[in-house]
Amino acid sequence: MSQAAVVPPDPAALIALDEYRKNVLSRIRPLEPIELGLLDALGCVLTHDAVAVSDIPNFPNSAMDGFAVLAQDSGVGAELRVVGEVAAGAASRIPLQPGEAVRIMTGAPLPPGADAVVPVEDTTELGDVVRLHAAVEPGRHVRLPGEDVRVGDVVLRSGRVLEPADIGMLAALGYPRVTVRPHPRVVVISTGDELVDPEQPTGLGQIRDSNSYVLTALCRDTGASAFRHEIVRDDERALTEAFEGAMAHADLLVTSGGVSAGRYDLVKVVLSRLGDVRFSRVGMRPGMPQAFGLLDRGNGDRPVPVFGLPGNPVSAAVSFEVFVRPAIRRLQGRTDVNRPRVQAVLAESLRSPAGKVEFVRVTLRRDGSVWAATPTGGQGSGILSSMVEADGLAEIPADRSTVAAGERVVVHLLVRP
Repeated sequence: MSQAAVVPPDPAALIALDEYRKNVLSRIRPLEPIELGLLDALGCVLTHDAVAVSDIPNFPNSAMDGFAVLAQDSGVGAELRVVGEVAAGAASRIPLQPGEAVRIMTGAPLPPGADAVVPVEDTTELGDVVRLHAAVEPGRHVRLPGEDVRVGDVVLRSGRVLEPADIGMLAALGYPRVTVRPHPRVVVISTGDELVDPEQPTGLGQIRDSNSYVLTALCRDTGASAFRHEIVRDDERALTEAFEGAMAHADLLVTSGGVSAGRYDLVKVVLSRLGDVRFSRVGMRPGMPQAFGLLDRGNGDRPVPVFGLPGNPVSAAVSFEVFVRPAIRRLQGRTDVNRPRVQAVLAESLRSPAGKVEFVRVTLRRDGSVWAATPTGGQGSGILSSMVEADGLAEIPADRSTVAAGERVVVHLLVRP
């Protein structure tokens, strides 16, 4: 366990956002693959090719409820003798002769000799005879062997994020379990004496804890199995116990509060004792004070990455989008670590601090073929309502102090356009 002292950053030094982010993500390794049942694997990254060991379907069957016939016997007004019935799942197959028909259900195996199915709505039953009201060509309403998948086909490739349809396909292929990179287990901890739970009244100087709820929800939205820890007070022993307890069960730890330059920011002290954690001033707004490092479990297991995010609600949420979401995706083994981005035209002029990338909360609307971005009112780091209204984060480069209305900017989408 590291006993390194907290080295305060040079107050004049800002680390470029891209440099800091690149360094952080370079230290995140994908989780080791595990075997899971199909439903538990939803949203996970497959780590092997799924190969078909048989045709799907593996026998010719009916795509409709109706009558199996010889196509050459069909036609408007044709009358055929009904010689039997085949239900889905039936093992017996009734051979068909010219002039005959077999009543058949969807999914049932096609009788030997039949080459088409006439839907029931195109027929009239007259005792043991069925009258056809339509002609069908060979193969009509018949599912042929290998029509969906052929034996030997690579149906799902390694690296695919498993969607609901993929889970169904794996079941159809006969895979009850698959090997995937699991959902990362994330523990989220809000720290601070000023915090109270949502159901509690607030006294002078107190605020309700929203950060742990926002961050836990964001983690789950990203595909992690996230747990919200109870509020931890500004006490070294309490913080140490909380962080060490979280490390035993987490693949990633996210904290908010206590990483700035305040006298009571004890998170810095405790995290520095538990591992190689660096505290930085990143060239971004909101979210300048950041902490990141690897915590030593002390048992030889892989270390636990930790993000120490600022305590202001918007700063924490934006920091999550810029750093934590990509890290969770990296743990999942995904290559698409970033939110989708679009080009948008600013609806109004903006000022931005020199030397910092600014993320402006904006709403988006379509103006012909162009997206138009409008700031969501006040952009203070404590104005959580600006995030509630936002469709995206407009990125103002660090080398720009003003951006005029009508100029194009990159917007990181928070919702689907």
